[in-house]
Amino acid sequence: MDSMMMDMMSKDMKSMPGMDMMDMSVMQACMDACSACEQACTVCSTQMMDCAPACMNCADMCNTMMRAMMRMQGMNAATGMAMLDACIAMCQQCMDECMEHADMSDVCKMCAQACKACMDACMAMKNSMMAMS
Repeated sequence: MDSMMMDMMSKDMKSMPGMDMMDMSVMQACMDACSACEQACTVCSTQMMDCAPACMNCADMCNTMMRAMMRMQGMNAATGMAMLDACIAMCQQCMDECMEHADMSDVCKMCAQACKACMDACMAMKNSMMAMS
């Protein structure tokens, strides 16, 4: 997402109750990781390996998480945390399944790495949100 769009989002979000202390760089990193993971999982799902269903589900979850962060209105801290937990769980499942094929498939290895990066970014986002409470 370009900086102009992020600045506009930042102004909108900071006007929401409780969001004035949100670390927008952490949110940006999380959205970027979700986007990268969605793309990697989509590519991996076409490999017709056993991990394909988990990859498709993970791609959908990452897309939903990213879109929810872009919109934020109508989401409270509990909802955001639950969505981040769901994204982390989905990425964990996909990563675990792709790691079973990582020695045979560079695509699965790349997907597992993207899932790990997304989990880390989602955890950083959760930590940032908890620090605001």
